[in-house]
Amino acid sequence: MGMATLVPLAADDFLRLHGDESGIELIDGEIRRFPMPGLEHGEICGNIYYHLREVVKRNRLGRVMTNDPFVRTRTNPDGCRGADVLYVSYDTYAADLPTPKGAISPPLELVVEVRSPRDSDIDLANKTNEYLAAGVRVVMVVDPETRSAGVFRSGELPQRFANGDVVTLPDILPGFAVPIAEFFA
Repeated sequence: MGMATLVPLAADDFLRLHGDESGIELIDGEIRRFPMPGLEHGEICGNIYYHLREVVKRNRLGRVMTNDPFVRTRTNPDGCRGADVLYVSYDTYAADLPTPKGAISPPLELVVEVRSPRDSDIDLANKTNEYLAAGVRVVMVVDPETRSAGVFRSGELPQRFANGDVVTLPDILPGFAVPIAEFFA
């Protein structure tokens, strides 16, 4: 008697079944559940969202979303990742279009991931590379433990921000300049 083979789950089926859940992602067609990261993580995500949204809304540049909006990251096998915070410009996703239901597909300008207690360096590198390969222009990884951030772009060396540094993203978000310490305040 042969062993049963699991068929990878398609992104549309994943979103239909689990699109309203948190702590879940579709990675290479396989559902993965993660423990909720906790209060500090939520506060940092809120701080980042606040600073991004302030610049984006004031200048009518696009949309900022938080609380694990799904981003389609690959097909065959499919992937949907829950971003901590994301920004998509009106140039990419027009202002007159309704907010997407289910998941947003790249290209989009920015995904921010805040390191959770469960995240290993390899997990974060894989997630960052998956976002970049899907067409996300910039991925920022924020680390609460070291109070630092790395900014990643496809084909470029990462930028590192710590302590008294001011995070800027001039290529995707003109006018955004925030002291890294504000993410952790």
